[in-house]
Amino acid sequence: MANSFSNKVVWVTGASSGIGEGLVKAFAKEGAKVILTARREEELLRVKKEAGLNDQNSFTLPLDLYKIDDIDGAIVKIKEKFSGIDILICNAGIAQRSLVKDSLLQVDRQIMELNFFAVIELTKKVLPIMLSKKSGNIVVISSVMGKMGIPFRAMYCASKHALHGFFEALRGEVFKDNIKVHIICPGYVKTNVSINAVTSEGQAHGKMDKGQEKGITPEKCADGILKAIRKNKEEVYIGGSETIAPRVKVLFPRLFSAIIKRVEFH
Repeated sequence: MANSFSNKVVWVTGASSGIGEGLVKAFAKEGAKVILTARREEELLRVKKEAGLNDQNSFTLPLDLYKIDDIDGAIVKIKEKFSGIDILICNAGIAQRSLVKDSLLQVDRQIMELNFFAVIELTKKVLPIMLSKKSGNIVVISSVMGKMGIPFRAMYCASKHALHGFFEALRGEVFKDNIKVHIICPGYVKTNVSINAVTSEGQAHGKMDKGQEKGITPEKCADGILKAIRKNKEEVYIGGSETIAPRVKVLFPRLFSAIIKRVEFH
């Protein structure tokens, strides 16, 4: 049977490490044409090489998504290379480790700018391409924290909650155009997300959380994401037992609240 992702043009942001790197390698195995985007070009080139990609079936496109005005130029380059985009994966983002009372507003804005507004702008720029051909997949990497609030991660949770509201609305607008919207909610994945998380003043947290350390591999997470796209899943949870938490919140809200108040988060 022909591979469902063969020759599909897939744009992966945050492609230089973690889940994004896992996705690049997974799509490469499927025969897709992959656009790799992140700020660090040398890391993109490393991932491209390790994925077995070449200049014909991939495009290394360094881009700082804080600079949303650069997205237009990136779209032009992609059209010149591959003529279009079949699957957009919005994976780039930043985590947080700080108390609300200590967090600077400028740091809160920094988190929201990358995790929400950059994703929205990117989607709006890619959407006309998909609308013109009446097909496409928009894949948004949220988190289990997009469905609940966790101490020490307030603005991160807020940015992920915002994604759910926006993309659930978008899904209702574009389904008639055969454009599918998938919201992916990973739990603990063994990446550097906690190490790179920002503190109250915007500095790197610099520590690997125990949850991340024991989390599933980026490769396993990527496999789950591809499976979700194949099966047209609108929202999926990928990870370990922690992915039960949002369901506990819905079914047993008082129990969930009691647990959250007692667990030490840092």
